[in-house]
Amino acid sequence: MAKIKLTGKVLKQDMLMDGIYSMWIQADEIARQSVPGQFISVYTRDGGKLLPRPISLCEIDREAGTLRIVYRVAGAGTKEFSAYQAGDPVEIMGPLGNGFPLKEKKAFLIGGGIGIPPMLQLAKELNCEKQMVLGYRDQLFLTEDFRKYGDVFVATEDGSSGTKGNVLDAIREHHLKADIIYACGPTPMLRALKAYAAEEGMECYISLEEKMACGIGACLACVCKSKDVDSHSHVHNKRICKDGPVFAAEEVEL
Repeated sequence: MAKIKLTGKVLKQDMLMDGIYSMWIQADEIARQSVPGQFISVYTRDGGKLLPRPISLCEIDREAGTLRIVYRVAGAGTKEFSAYQAGDPVEIMGPLGNGFPLKEKKAFLIGGGIGIPPMLQLAKELNCEKQMVLGYRDQLFLTEDFRKYGDVFVATEDGSSGTKGNVLDAIREHHLKADIIYACGPTPMLRALKAYAAEEGMECYISLEEKMACGIGACLACVCKSKDVDSHSHVHNKRICKDGPVFAAEEVEL
């Protein structure tokens, strides 16, 4: 799948909650090639910042040629993006990385924090019974978008909504069952889900969150330990941007 660099156009931007923004971008060529679980690199207008910011795809409309990203303001680059308005140009490259395999099995779609957005397009495209389990610190976002595609269960650290605790607490509280796990979120959550899947004999696919530099696999800044030897570096590493960000859980060490 070819990587494309282009100047897209911001169609709409909203603040979903404090520090979390949703942006729709017109990006015809990239949208037509994108699949759930991939990401794009978004470039700032500051010439002093050479590296782009990797942001997961939240929604894809291939017919309209549009992409939705939902991101957290975490530094100068994303703060710049949050000020963009409809009609503004935005330079992006993509689609990047590998997406989730689409299997027709009863599925858990599990997202934690800013790992929640990339699960939405997967929810739209999976042709199976789906249970979405979403973990938040406190404030909720995107829950109503997910409800269009199946049952949604929420966990919050402070207990303000849903189950008090984490996503596994929600699964256990509601006695949920599935055959396969798809997940994206912080490493401790993914580590726990990998162990849970092994105990339950479930397939498990995880999307790793990692700080990236080039975004195309050349710089080795975003490697993780792997079961097999990487053909590029010849060590037990995988490049998250190039070989992932989606992996079968047993492929990687967390």
